Amino acid sequence: MRVVVTGLVATYPLGGVAWDYLAYVDGFRRLGADVLYLEDTGAWFYHPRAETFSGDAAPNLAYLRAALARVDASDVAWAVRAPDGALHGSELAAVSRFCRGADLFLNVSGACWLRDEYRGARRTVYLDSDPGFTQTKLRAAEQGVATEDQQFSVDLIHQHDRFFTFAEHFGAADCRVPACGLEWKTTRQPVVLERWPLRAPVDAGRAYTTVMSWKVESAPPLIDGVTYGGKDVELRRFIDLPRRVAVSLEIALGGAAPHDELNSRGWRIVDAYRQSATMDVYQDYLNASRGEWSIAKQVYVALRSGWFSTRTAFYLAAGKPAVVQDTGWSAHYPTGDGLFAFTTLDEAAAGLAAVERDYAHHCAAARAVAARELDAGRVLSRLLAEAE
Repeated sequence: MRVVVTGLVATYPLGGVAWDYLAYVDGFRRLGADVLYLEDTGAWFYHPRAETFSGDAAPNLAYLRAALARVDASDVAWAVRAPDGALHGSELAAVSRFCRGADLFLNVSGACWLRDEYRGARRTVYLDSDPGFTQTKLRAAEQGVATEDQQFSVDLIHQHDRFFTFAEHFGAADCRVPACGLEWKTTRQPVVLERWPLRAPVDAGRAYTTVMSWKVESAPPLIDGVTYGGKDVELRRFIDLPRRVAVSLEIALGGAAPHDELNSRGWRIVDAYRQSATMDVYQDYLNASRGEWSIAKQVYVALRSGWFSTRTAFYLAAGKPAVVQDTGWSAHYPTGDGLFAFTTLDEAAAGLAAVERDYAHHCAAARAVAARELDAGRVLSRLLAEAE
């Protein structure tokens, strides 16, 4: 079996990003696949320390090599194409040959342009990791109001022959994610559990944490005349939570957030980049946490999408109890044992209190949820079967 996996590891060299995308590389290899990692986003390379994009690919390519080595994939063929056409890693002829003979071209997040050189796989799969954002583009095209960039994305989406989404509640009566004329199947973030060895439960003085950007979208999602917001909108609904609970709450926060206001409400704020600079730094941050408490982007919540955080998947794998906002995912995951859903301030406080009443038990239960629901072998085997 030959699989092409696309991603954003070199474009956005951050620990959480690398864990997300390389779980596909790692997971498919464990299923016996020959894998090519391909990155061709049409975007320049982000340099997190400078918080800017640049044509200097060297540090980003070094980051990708280190990330592949971190999951024992130094021998995996890879290619990264810059907007100026420069191809790094494998030669174009080798990339094209691999793609033509591939059983699966998995375009995770629709991150990769489908150039002629990448065509020929038996199945070309689009994986929608941002339900609501993807449908904004599709709906705009249906209604004849798409911008040039939106139309480019829509044309790209339609070049695939199978469509998967993280909107796991898709098709339910209360889910408002539109199909936009496509047949969607659902999937979720795979996790290679062996990469997340269990540690002893941390002390009670440790904080419940999360890693998030305050607001990153330049244009908020708009579907059928309704504009939806991001995490900044949802966090304000729970801004008084620290005053309601007996535990510490910490956010590794990026973006132009109101730090003084959050601090005054009892939130502990640390720099997101410092906690996610590399895969090891990111993993250490999660391992040192008491658990996770987090909200979701408003668009995921309001549409009842069933979106489940890739970040939360790794907290669970690390044996960290998670108390996270319900987007409709509670209809598809077990709750109340290691993993708790909330929709209100009272439910958020109650979830944290429940974890604290039997913390060691909920740590073990969190790992069990990850093993049962997110194991890469199971998730990717199901994706392969449903892509047929």
